[in-house]
Amino acid sequence: MKGKMKEIIFQGTDMIKTFEETKVLQGISLELYKDDFTVIMGPSGSGKSTLLYAVSGMDRLSEGQLFYRGKRSEMTDIAHATEKELTYLRAAEFGFVFQSTHLISSLTLEENIRMAGLICGSMSEKEIRRKTDVLIHQMRLEKAKDRLPAQVSGGEAQRAAVARAVVAEPEILFADEPTGALNKANTEEVLNLLTTLYAEGQSILLVTHDREAALRGNRILYLEDGFIVGELELGSYLGKDREREWKLASWLEGFRW
Repeated sequence: MKGKMKEIIFQGTDMIKTFEETKVLQGISLELYKDDFTVIMGPSGSGKSTLLYAVSGMDRLSEGQLFYRGKRSEMTDIAHATEKELTYLRAAEFGFVFQSTHLISSLTLEENIRMAGLICGSMSEKEIRRKTDVLIHQMRLEKAKDRLPAQVSGGEAQRAAVARAVVAEPEILFADEPTGALNKANTEEVLNLLTTLYAEGQSILLVTHDREAALRGNRILYLEDGFIVGELELGSYLGKDREREWKLASWLEGFRW
């Protein structure tokens, strides 16, 4: 993106979220850009997940403005959108991955992925089947695709959750601690998948406590007590890089991380 104006897909101003008279977001303003892999870091209770939920329309702001412009929709005021508008965006333009996979227990992995494509309503059944097949191969789920979520490993289930999140080709993928419940090997595998998706043009917003996960982003935001108190540009991840690791570690030390 160097030398090229970035396209803003989210623009938030003075965003406040209050729970029982406690301000969790303290008037945050930010811009999120198309084709960025943005990472939100910060200590527990800093408002990371709250910010992700507010931006994605999963939760309502108490005050402030938040505008979104997607590939299939006009400018939308997320902060004041109707539930119908938000339902459309969550189904057709936003993808979600969480620490828990939230797969439908009575459907196979393949059926879970395909169901998300059907719900979005913007793709033909033939295209959904084709995209599902591509993702099953990309996520290395060929041997597990006909199994129920309870019959597969945690890593396989999370890879299926990633596939489900992107089958409808969302404008942005929201990921909240997607590797938090995985072992080291499965964490590396999921991070590699996210990195590949980003390299292919997928915009991502990731919340994480994990430095290894944060290293995959090109832009890091640090939250503390409901404020964005720092931002770091890392550039695209090209593999293990000691200079990149040192740059992030040095930056985080400034926040006593």
